Amino acid sequence: MNPPLRLLHLEDDPIDAELITTTLIEGNIPCQSQLVDTRQAFVAALKEGRMDLILADYSIPGFDGMTALMLARQHCPDVPFLFVSATIGEELAIDAMHQGATDYVLKQRLGRLVPSVQRALRELDDRAERKRAEEALRQSEKQFLQSQKMEAVGRLAGGIAHDFNNLLTVIVGYSQVLSTELGPQHPLRGKVDETLKAGERAATLIRQLLTFSRKQSLDPKVLSLNTAVASLESLLRRLISEDIQLVSKLDPTNGRLRADQAQLEQVLVNLIVNARDAMPKGGTLTIETAQVELTRSPVYHLNPLPPGPYIRLSVSDTGCGMDRQTQSHIFEPFFTTKGEGKGSGLGLSTVFGIVTQCGGAIDVTSRVGHGTRFDLYFPSVESDILATAPPQSTGQPQRGTETILLVEDEPSVRTLVRDELRKLGYRVVEAKNGIDACLLATQQAGSLQLLLTDVVMPGMGGRELAQHLSVIKPDLRTLFISGYMDDVGIMAGQEEGMSSFLQKPFTPEVLARAVRTLLDASTPSDKTGASPSTAQPMPR
Repeated sequence: MNPPLRLLHLEDDPIDAELITTTLIEGNIPCQSQLVDTRQAFVAALKEGRMDLILADYSIPGFDGMTALMLARQHCPDVPFLFVSATIGEELAIDAMHQGATDYVLKQRLGRLVPSVQRALRELDDRAERKRAEEALRQSEKQFLQSQKMEAVGRLAGGIAHDFNNLLTVIVGYSQVLSTELGPQHPLRGKVDETLKAGERAATLIRQLLTFSRKQSLDPKVLSLNTAVASLESLLRRLISEDIQLVSKLDPTNGRLRADQAQLEQVLVNLIVNARDAMPKGGTLTIETAQVELTRSPVYHLNPLPPGPYIRLSVSDTGCGMDRQTQSHIFEPFFTTKGEGKGSGLGLSTVFGIVTQCGGAIDVTSRVGHGTRFDLYFPSVESDILATAPPQSTGQPQRGTETILLVEDEPSVRTLVRDELRKLGYRVVEAKNGIDACLLATQQAGSLQLLLTDVVMPGMGGRELAQHLSVIKPDLRTLFISGYMDDVGIMAGQEEGMSSFLQKPFTPEVLARAVRTLLDASTPSDKTGASPSTAQPMPR
């Protein structure tokens, strides 16, 4: 049953007022009427704003209908306004309609009142529906523009990743070489180690860029959200100051989700750091997990989430909070409220990229002076959690005497890789592009055991080169290297044990281990099928 119509009635004759109310009720329009007969009472009712419809006589002692109409349009522009009067003439009625009146009804013809009110209410509902549709359209356009911005920065990040990762390979590689050769007691060792750390931070920044733009490769597994939070708790406590209390409220049902472990940890760290910075004078930081049934899609998403079971990760603080203007920009890349040099503006963009890449969405609740709460929703899964083997100690890089064909168009990277492999005893034949490599391989095909090639090169790329050389030497193994995150998919369809992929930037130690692992790996075509005892797992 619909609630009664809230009616504001400007009328100085109680008998006429009662007759009009009775007419509406008999016309199946139940109403609650607030009767006023002075300007002061009328304005006070308008300011309260508790009406669905305004009816007004045209002639009120000390007050006139046109002034009432002007005041109504000023205070309540969307509420229908109908004149119900015995004195209004046709010319005045037309003028009133031009000034914003919805309709006019003569008291001598109250039979028109019910259909006139019904039409006014229908038009009001239509306008409200149009407003809702326009607001939904504005939100969709805003979401689309945000997606375009993220896609544009993602394309930019993907474009510079190759060149930037080549530079980082040289910086990180030579820093590790110098650190090893100088020894722990050398006075320059600390400076070299700082250079190495800076290179590693730069590599992390590139990964953040590519994560929020959804160009970072994932290694999703079924994980326990509680375990992920608990394993990070000691690290999180070190990230916050002593005057911040960290509270964990973990769901006893221990929900599971499918996500990349490292990226899920990155989400937590980014949110904790943001919460810490929002509480410079201390406070309470709460992490909660829960299993929930969603009936509506969270606000921040790429694709609306369908109703169903989800895992919720919540991080809330009692800090400074955000106003609506700030909150409307928080997931934009490079947007930050922190001082210069205190934030890259990629923390929450990265969180958004990771959560949406996992098929999730985010809600944010914040009030200035009362703190902020982030609710992250991930699809719930029922699969068993996969056990992972503990990482093995790598020890010293293993040496070798095999012949390696090195193909890399960036001279500084090629020089670094060549020199480090030769230190380990390998014979290295180098080429600056795929065409030169084909010529060298034709001359020395019998002695080659491994092709080490960049994936993206001018003229002939690494994949095409590997295909050409497999015709000349079918048992040639291939280690692909690349600064492009998307190139990790190059391994699809490759024979097991015959090829591997190494993401730039890498250190000489990681390179040496990847080369040795691939050379020692067994393949399905091996007659013995036995794996050499020196083989080690491929590093992540």
